[in-house]
Amino acid sequence: MDRLGDVEHIGIAVRGLGDAKKIYCELLGLECTGEMTLPERGVKVAFLETGNTKIELLEGIGEESPVTKFIERHGPGIHHLCFEVGDIERVLSELADSGLRLIDEKPRPGAEGKLVAFLHPKSTSGVLIELQEK
Repeated sequence: MDRLGDVEHIGIAVRGLGDAKKIYCELLGLECTGEMTLPERGVKVAFLETGNTKIELLEGIGEESPVTKFIERHGPGIHHLCFEVGDIERVLSELADSGLRLIDEKPRPGAEGKLVAFLHPKSTSGVLIELQEK
């Protein structure tokens, strides 16, 4: 069954957006298309275009931020992969029925306003997977 589409973006946990943007934008030449702070999620995000997918640089805000905790455990690096899906509720239902553990049983608005949901890395070989409705 057709579930996952293209890779929409790759989330990278960083200690600071300024230093990370210097690497990814100034040195590697990627374009930063926007930034936002999501205090309710404990994160600051910078969106970078690569031409065929996006990169989200994620900086945690505060000690309780999931990104801050991720960096404490694993250090900076790839935080998650995001795949596009056509019907996020259908895909979540099918994945739950097939035994995958969901972080979000119901989709919620993501940083760019589209519906998103996360799959637990304990059921996806250690990789946090985000689904984003097209």
